[in-house]
Amino acid sequence: MISAHDLSPAQLAALLAFHADAGVEWLLEEEPVDRFAEFEAMKAARGNARAAAVSSRAEAPAAQPAARQPATAAAPAPSRAPAPAANAPAVAIPDAQAIEEARFAAESARSLAELRVAMEGFAGCNLRNSARNLVFAEGDPASGIMIVGPMPYADDDRDGQPFAGRLGEMLTRMLSGIGLARETVLLSNVVPWRPPGNRVPTAREADICRPFIERQIALAEPKHLLLLGNFTARFFLGGSDTIHQLRGEWRELAIGGITVPTLATLHPQDLVTAPVNKRFAWQDLLAFKARIQG
Repeated sequence: MISAHDLSPAQLAALLAFHADAGVEWLLEEEPVDRFAEFEAMKAARGNARAAAVSSRAEAPAAQPAARQPATAAAPAPSRAPAPAANAPAVAIPDAQAIEEARFAAESARSLAELRVAMEGFAGCNLRNSARNLVFAEGDPASGIMIVGPMPYADDDRDGQPFAGRLGEMLTRMLSGIGLARETVLLSNVVPWRPPGNRVPTAREADICRPFIERQIALAEPKHLLLLGNFTARFFLGGSDTIHQLRGEWRELAIGGITVPTLATLHPQDLVTAPVNKRFAWQDLLAFKARIQG
Protein backbone atom coordinates (compact mmCIF):
# COMPACT_ATOMS: atom_id res chain seq x y z
CA MET A 1 0.00 0.00 0.00
CA ILE A 2 1.32 3.44 -0.93
CA SER A 3 1.17 6.00 1.85
CA ALA A 4 -0.26 9.43 1.05
CA HIS A 5 2.89 10.90 2.61
CA ASP A 6 4.93 9.40 -0.25
CA LEU A 7 2.88 11.13 -2.97
CA SER A 8 3.47 14.55 -4.47
CA PRO A 9 0.55 17.02 -4.43
CA ALA A 10 -0.10 16.34 -8.13
CA GLN A 11 -0.08 12.55 -7.60
CA LEU A 12 -2.38 12.87 -4.60
CA ALA A 13 -4.82 15.06 -6.56
CA ALA A 14 -4.84 12.53 -9.41
CA LEU A 15 -5.50 9.67 -6.96
CA LEU A 16 -8.40 11.53 -5.32
CA ALA A 17 -9.88 12.32 -8.75
CA PHE A 18 -9.63 8.64 -9.69
CA HIS A 19 -11.49 7.57 -6.53
CA ALA A 20 -14.18 10.24 -7.10
CA ASP A 21 -14.76 9.07 -10.68
CA ALA A 22 -15.03 5.50 -9.40
CA GLY A 23 -17.85 6.50 -7.05
CA VAL A 24 -15.88 6.59 -3.78
CA GLU A 25 -17.51 9.34 -1.75
CA TRP A 26 -16.16 8.91 1.80
CA LEU A 27 -12.99 7.66 3.48
CA LEU A 28 -14.15 6.26 6.80
CA GLU A 29 -10.93 5.15 8.52
CA GLU A 30 -7.58 6.89 8.94
CA GLU A 31 -5.78 3.57 9.64
CA PRO A 32 -6.33 0.11 8.08
CA VAL A 33 -8.53 -2.22 10.12
CA ASP A 34 -8.21 -6.02 10.15
CA ARG A 35 -11.88 -7.00 9.80
CA PHE A 36 -11.05 -10.73 9.89
CA ALA A 37 -9.42 -10.38 13.32
CA GLU A 38 -12.39 -8.34 14.52
CA PHE A 39 -14.76 -11.09 13.39
CA GLU A 40 -12.75 -13.85 15.11
CA ALA A 41 -12.63 -11.83 18.36
CA MET A 42 -16.39 -11.21 18.18
CA LYS A 43 -17.07 -14.91 17.59
CA ALA A 44 -14.85 -15.90 20.55
CA ALA A 45 -16.58 -13.37 22.82
CA ARG A 46 -19.99 -14.76 21.89
CA GLY A 47 -18.78 -18.31 22.61
CA ASN A 48 -17.51 -17.30 26.06
CA ALA A 49 -20.78 -15.52 26.86
CA ARG A 50 -22.77 -18.57 25.82
CA ALA A 51 -20.64 -20.89 27.97
CA ALA A 52 -21.00 -18.58 30.99
CA ALA A 53 -24.79 -18.56 30.59
CA VAL A 54 -24.96 -22.35 30.48
CA SER A 55 -22.74 -22.61 33.57
CA SER A 56 -24.84 -20.15 35.58
CA ARG A 57 -28.05 -22.02 34.75
CA ALA A 58 -26.50 -25.31 35.91
CA GLU A 59 -25.43 -23.84 39.27
CA ALA A 60 -28.74 -22.07 40.00
CA PRO A 61 -30.90 -23.71 42.80
CA ALA A 62 -34.11 -25.44 41.83
CA ALA A 63 -37.08 -23.14 41.78
CA GLN A 64 -39.48 -23.40 44.74
CA PRO A 65 -43.10 -24.26 43.97
CA ALA A 66 -45.31 -21.24 43.81
CA ALA A 67 -47.53 -20.55 46.80
CA ARG A 68 -51.24 -21.14 46.29
CA GLN A 69 -53.02 -17.87 45.70
CA PRO A 70 -56.35 -17.17 47.30
CA ALA A 71 -59.42 -17.11 45.08
CA THR A 72 -59.74 -13.38 45.59
CA ALA A 73 -56.27 -12.62 44.27
CA ALA A 74 -56.07 -9.66 41.94
CA ALA A 75 -56.00 -10.34 38.21
CA PRO A 76 -52.53 -10.37 36.66
CA ALA A 77 -51.33 -7.09 35.17
CA PRO A 78 -51.84 -6.84 31.43
CA SER A 79 -48.76 -7.72 29.42
CA ARG A 80 -46.72 -4.77 28.23
CA ALA A 81 -46.61 -4.17 24.50
CA PRO A 82 -43.21 -4.97 22.95
CA ALA A 83 -40.97 -1.96 22.52
CA PRO A 84 -40.42 -0.84 18.94
CA ALA A 85 -37.21 -2.08 17.39
CA ALA A 86 -34.41 0.47 17.49
CA ASN A 87 -33.09 1.85 14.23
CA ALA A 88 -35.90 0.33 12.18
CA PRO A 89 -35.13 0.69 8.46
CA ALA A 90 -37.12 3.28 6.56
CA VAL A 91 -39.86 1.89 4.39
CA ALA A 92 -39.05 2.30 0.70
CA ILE A 93 -41.55 4.28 -1.35
CA PRO A 94 -43.18 2.15 -4.05
CA ASP A 95 -42.19 3.16 -7.58
CA ALA A 96 -45.70 4.21 -8.58
CA GLN A 97 -46.03 6.42 -5.51
CA ALA A 98 -42.61 8.03 -6.09
CA ILE A 99 -43.51 8.80 -9.70
CA GLU A 100 -46.85 10.28 -8.65
CA GLU A 101 -45.20 12.44 -5.99
CA ALA A 102 -42.63 13.65 -8.52
CA ARG A 103 -45.39 14.51 -10.98
CA PHE A 104 -47.34 16.43 -8.35
CA ALA A 105 -44.24 18.35 -7.22
CA ALA A 106 -43.30 19.21 -10.81
CA GLU A 107 -46.75 20.31 -11.90
CA SER A 108 -47.11 22.50 -8.80
CA ALA A 109 -44.12 24.63 -9.83
CA ARG A 110 -44.98 27.77 -11.78
CA SER A 111 -41.38 28.81 -12.55
CA LEU A 112 -37.95 27.26 -12.85
CA ALA A 113 -37.05 28.72 -9.46
CA GLU A 114 -40.07 27.05 -7.84
CA LEU A 115 -39.24 23.80 -9.62
CA ARG A 116 -35.73 23.83 -8.21
CA VAL A 117 -37.09 24.26 -4.68
CA ALA A 118 -39.51 21.38 -5.26
CA MET A 119 -36.71 19.12 -6.51
CA GLU A 120 -34.47 20.00 -3.58
CA GLY A 121 -37.23 18.85 -1.22
CA PHE A 122 -38.08 15.68 -3.15
CA ALA A 123 -36.95 12.47 -1.42
CA GLY A 124 -38.45 9.82 -3.71
CA CYS A 125 -35.32 9.11 -5.78
CA ASN A 126 -32.55 7.06 -4.22
CA LEU A 127 -29.87 8.85 -6.26
CA ARG A 128 -30.06 11.95 -4.08
CA ASN A 129 -28.77 9.88 -1.14
CA SER A 130 -25.38 9.32 -2.77
CA ALA A 131 -25.06 12.55 -4.77
CA ARG A 132 -23.39 15.62 -3.35
CA ASN A 133 -25.56 18.17 -5.14
CA LEU A 134 -28.74 18.60 -7.09
CA VAL A 135 -27.63 19.63 -10.60
CA PHE A 136 -30.39 21.88 -11.92
CA ALA A 137 -30.81 23.67 -15.24
CA GLU A 138 -28.41 26.54 -15.81
CA GLY A 139 -28.16 29.27 -18.43
CA ASP A 140 -30.58 31.54 -20.28
CA PRO A 141 -34.13 30.19 -20.72
CA ALA A 142 -35.02 33.20 -22.87
CA SER A 143 -32.56 32.09 -25.57
CA GLY A 144 -35.05 29.58 -26.96
CA ILE A 145 -32.28 26.95 -27.09
CA MET A 146 -32.17 24.09 -24.59
CA ILE A 147 -29.49 21.38 -24.45
CA VAL A 148 -30.16 18.23 -22.40
CA GLY A 149 -27.66 15.57 -21.36
CA PRO A 150 -28.24 12.27 -19.56
CA MET A 151 -27.01 12.87 -16.00
CA PRO A 152 -24.41 14.72 -13.93
CA TYR A 153 -20.87 13.36 -13.94
CA ALA A 154 -18.34 13.64 -11.11
CA ASP A 155 -17.32 17.24 -11.90
CA ASP A 156 -20.97 18.29 -12.25
CA ASP A 157 -21.84 16.70 -8.92
CA ARG A 158 -18.90 18.39 -7.21
CA ASP A 159 -19.64 21.86 -8.63
CA GLY A 160 -23.43 21.59 -8.62
CA GLN A 161 -23.75 22.69 -12.25
CA PRO A 162 -24.36 20.85 -15.53
CA PHE A 163 -21.46 20.15 -17.90
CA ALA A 164 -18.59 21.09 -15.62
CA GLY A 165 -14.96 19.99 -15.86
CA ARG A 166 -13.44 18.38 -18.93
CA LEU A 167 -16.76 17.44 -20.52
CA GLY A 168 -18.00 20.99 -20.00
CA GLU A 169 -14.92 22.31 -21.76
CA MET A 170 -15.63 20.02 -24.70
CA LEU A 171 -19.24 21.21 -24.86
CA THR A 172 -18.06 24.83 -24.76
CA ARG A 173 -15.85 24.16 -27.79
CA MET A 174 -18.71 22.40 -29.58
CA LEU A 175 -21.01 25.37 -29.05
CA SER A 176 -18.43 27.99 -29.90
CA GLY A 177 -17.91 26.28 -33.25
CA ILE A 178 -21.45 27.31 -34.25
CA GLY A 179 -21.34 30.72 -32.61
CA LEU A 180 -23.00 29.88 -29.29
CA ALA A 181 -21.81 30.31 -25.70
CA ARG A 182 -22.94 28.12 -22.82
CA GLU A 183 -24.16 31.20 -20.95
CA THR A 184 -26.57 32.02 -23.79
CA VAL A 185 -28.37 28.65 -23.84
CA LEU A 186 -30.16 26.57 -21.20
CA LEU A 187 -28.28 23.43 -20.07
CA SER A 188 -29.86 20.57 -18.15
CA ASN A 189 -29.89 16.79 -17.63
CA VAL A 190 -32.58 14.09 -17.70
CA VAL A 191 -31.55 12.93 -14.21
CA PRO A 192 -30.52 15.73 -11.80
CA TRP A 193 -28.50 13.57 -9.36
CA ARG A 194 -25.29 11.76 -10.21
CA PRO A 195 -25.54 7.94 -10.15
CA PRO A 196 -22.71 6.31 -8.17
CA GLY A 197 -19.66 5.63 -10.31
CA ASN A 198 -21.24 7.45 -13.28
CA ARG A 199 -23.34 4.39 -14.07
CA VAL A 200 -26.30 4.70 -16.41
CA PRO A 201 -29.55 5.54 -14.55
CA THR A 202 -31.96 2.65 -14.17
CA ALA A 203 -35.37 2.64 -15.83
CA ARG A 204 -36.97 3.24 -12.40
CA GLU A 205 -34.74 6.24 -11.71
CA ALA A 206 -35.45 7.68 -15.14
CA ASP A 207 -39.22 7.27 -14.69
CA ILE A 208 -39.13 9.03 -11.32
CA CYS A 209 -37.12 11.94 -12.74
CA ARG A 210 -39.16 12.26 -15.95
CA PRO A 211 -41.74 14.73 -14.54
CA PHE A 212 -38.94 17.09 -13.50
CA ILE A 213 -37.14 17.34 -16.85
CA GLU A 214 -40.42 17.52 -18.75
CA ARG A 215 -41.53 20.36 -16.48
CA GLN A 216 -38.23 22.17 -17.06
CA ILE A 217 -38.86 22.02 -20.80
CA ALA A 218 -42.47 23.13 -20.43
CA LEU A 219 -41.49 26.11 -18.26
CA ALA A 220 -38.54 27.15 -20.43
CA GLU A 221 -40.54 26.76 -23.68
CA PRO A 222 -37.48 26.31 -25.92
CA LYS A 223 -37.82 26.82 -29.66
CA HIS A 224 -35.09 24.26 -30.37
CA LEU A 225 -33.93 21.26 -28.33
CA LEU A 226 -30.59 19.47 -28.62
CA LEU A 227 -30.30 16.01 -27.04
CA LEU A 228 -26.84 14.72 -26.12
CA GLY A 229 -25.96 11.05 -25.98
CA ASN A 230 -27.50 7.62 -26.27
CA PHE A 231 -29.45 7.59 -22.99
CA THR A 232 -30.98 11.03 -23.58
CA ALA A 233 -32.05 10.25 -27.14
CA ARG A 234 -33.71 7.00 -26.13
CA PHE A 235 -35.36 8.65 -23.12
CA PHE A 236 -37.14 11.27 -25.25
CA LEU A 237 -37.47 9.52 -28.61
CA GLY A 238 -38.11 5.97 -27.40
CA GLY A 239 -36.95 2.71 -28.92
CA SER A 240 -33.62 0.95 -28.57
CA ASP A 241 -31.66 2.51 -31.43
CA THR A 242 -28.17 3.81 -30.73
CA ILE A 243 -27.21 7.46 -30.90
CA HIS A 244 -25.54 6.81 -34.26
CA GLN A 245 -28.92 5.74 -35.61
CA LEU A 246 -30.87 8.57 -33.94
CA ARG A 247 -28.48 11.47 -34.53
CA GLY A 248 -28.72 14.10 -37.23
CA GLU A 249 -32.46 13.86 -37.91
CA TRP A 250 -34.89 16.57 -36.87
CA ARG A 251 -38.01 15.43 -35.01
CA GLU A 252 -41.02 17.18 -33.51
CA LEU A 253 -41.12 16.36 -29.79
CA ALA A 254 -44.46 16.93 -28.06
CA ILE A 255 -43.84 17.51 -24.37
CA GLY A 256 -45.48 19.52 -21.59
CA GLY A 257 -48.17 20.88 -23.90
CA ILE A 258 -45.68 22.25 -26.45
CA THR A 259 -44.04 20.86 -29.58
CA VAL A 260 -40.29 21.43 -29.94
CA PRO A 261 -38.08 20.80 -33.00
CA THR A 262 -35.51 18.34 -31.62
CA LEU A 263 -32.14 17.09 -32.83
CA ALA A 264 -30.04 14.35 -31.22
CA THR A 265 -26.25 14.21 -31.38
CA LEU A 266 -23.32 12.71 -29.55
CA HIS A 267 -22.43 13.60 -25.98
CA PRO A 268 -19.11 15.32 -25.20
CA GLN A 269 -18.07 12.08 -23.47
CA ASP A 270 -18.41 10.28 -26.82
CA LEU A 271 -16.00 12.77 -28.38
CA VAL A 272 -13.48 12.47 -25.53
CA THR A 273 -13.39 8.66 -25.57
CA ALA A 274 -13.51 8.33 -29.38
CA PRO A 275 -12.26 11.44 -31.22
CA VAL A 276 -13.42 9.95 -34.53
CA ASN A 277 -16.95 10.91 -33.41
CA LYS A 278 -16.10 14.59 -33.69
CA ARG A 279 -16.88 14.64 -37.40
CA PHE A 280 -20.38 13.24 -36.80
CA ALA A 281 -21.05 15.73 -34.02
CA TRP A 282 -19.80 18.56 -36.24
CA GLN A 283 -22.27 17.59 -38.98
CA ASP A 284 -25.10 17.64 -36.45
CA LEU A 285 -24.03 20.97 -34.99
CA LEU A 286 -23.95 22.56 -38.45
CA ALA A 287 -27.51 21.28 -39.03
CA PHE A 288 -28.53 22.71 -35.66
CA LYS A 289 -26.98 26.07 -36.53
CA ALA A 290 -28.76 26.20 -39.87
CA ARG A 291 -32.11 25.49 -38.21
CA ILE A 292 -31.83 28.06 -35.42
CA GLN A 293 -30.69 30.72 -37.87
CA GLY A 294 -33.29 29.86 -40.50
